[in-house]
Amino acid sequence: MLHLGGLRTALFNYLLARRYGGEFILRIEDTDQARLVPGAAEGIVQTLEWAGLNFDEGPGKGPDKYFQSQRSDIYRKHAQELLDRGAAYRCFCSTSRLEALRTEQTAQGRAPAYDRHCAHLSSRQIDEKLRAGERHTVRMRAPSAEDSDSGRFYDIVHRAMDFRGPAGFDDAVLLKSDGQPTYHLANVVDDHLMRITHVLRGEEWLMSTPKHRALFTAFGWQAPQYAHLPLLMNPDGSKLSKRNDDGPVQRYIDDGYLPESLVNYTALLGWHPETPQELFTLRQLEQSFSLAGLSRSKSVVSRERLDWLNRQHLRAALADPDKSAGLIQQARAEVAAASGLETASVRPETVATALRLAGDRLTFTKDLYNAVPFMFGDPALDTTAAEQALILVPHEFHIPILNALEHALASEVSESWIGFAKSVAAAAQVPTKHVMMMLRFALTGERFGPKIPELLDALPVDSIKRRIRSAKAEIESR
Repeated sequence: MLHLGGLRTALFNYLLARRYGGEFILRIEDTDQARLVPGAAEGIVQTLEWAGLNFDEGPGKGPDKYFQSQRSDIYRKHAQELLDRGAAYRCFCSTSRLEALRTEQTAQGRAPAYDRHCAHLSSRQIDEKLRAGERHTVRMRAPSAEDSDSGRFYDIVHRAMDFRGPAGFDDAVLLKSDGQPTYHLANVVDDHLMRITHVLRGEEWLMSTPKHRALFTAFGWQAPQYAHLPLLMNPDGSKLSKRNDDGPVQRYIDDGYLPESLVNYTALLGWHPETPQELFTLRQLEQSFSLAGLSRSKSVVSRERLDWLNRQHLRAALADPDKSAGLIQQARAEVAAASGLETASVRPETVATALRLAGDRLTFTKDLYNAVPFMFGDPALDTTAAEQALILVPHEFHIPILNALEHALASEVSESWIGFAKSVAAAAQVPTKHVMMMLRFALTGERFGPKIPELLDALPVDSIKRRIRSAKAEIESR
């Protein structure tokens, strides 16, 4: 399941490739079989497709193998190359010994690190252990702090970095005892073989970058440029994780957000455009994105801002003939489900009008029925909401206004609805605002809602007449 942070990483890599004519490559890091979730890779591909982030190479698309579990022979070959160069060595330490070492170092207030117990085994000792079938890993022989510049590098986001220290860094495991590579080896090898020039990833990998740069040096390869993206945070300051409600991308999809709005929102989590513009299409992002706009500050995930963006993108999509038809059909099914009506009885034309009428008050199409229920049936007039509208008009004006409305609607309305309301007000000898509120009561059964002229344009005249009669009957029955 793709996390919002993962979507941001994919998006920034995609935008960088599109802006500068590069290639966006999707690799599936599935070498840790114990943590493998069935269907996870397919879910990632589907989520990226939903977001419109079409990769140039990846599973099912391209000349290479893109699941790292399918590339084990490649990693073992390169691990052997490091062994032959003396840049790596075999480690036969048992799990219990490593745990004891870690416990002892922690108790002494030292950072846990391998003590190179196996780094100086002779060839004869190694051969004996291999013939005996002893399980082992392959570790990189990390260079000393004095002999390596791996810990000093330039990060596109964090600028000049220097992780050099007297202790250097740990001899990281490259091949596990089951023969599978770790992230360190697999990604360095793949980055080189796939000609990766830029790596944009989460800042949790910043501390591992010296190891990766050391591996590039050991192989004699040029390291790519790195940009480590700051963490995403909850409003309370805690780290956004996969377990948070706002973590998984699928949660946003299920909640009804448009791909355009989530992509727009995600792009602004750690990237600042050169202009005050906030509303972006994917195409506009492709043309505007730059590495210079990446921020070192952590970004807070806020649904409030995302909701605003979704309203803007929904309105734009409804104005686009290529997108509106699909949204109308989606909303039609959602209205049927929310109202209990048969889908066939919910007319697409009514849904289209209702979507326009709801306007900026609508964040999701699934909320259309609750936003304007009166577009799909006559309103209930004995509710608290209806009463809140009715009490704004003096009681003695109720029937005179409704009588005047009935009379005015008996013939064809030839003037604007504003002019119509003023004429009714004059006939009933009441202020125009009271006519407007009585219309709102009769037509919607609510105190707030769309502008009355827009509502009168949206409803068939027969429906307006029927609702006026129903309102009159409701008041007379009290």
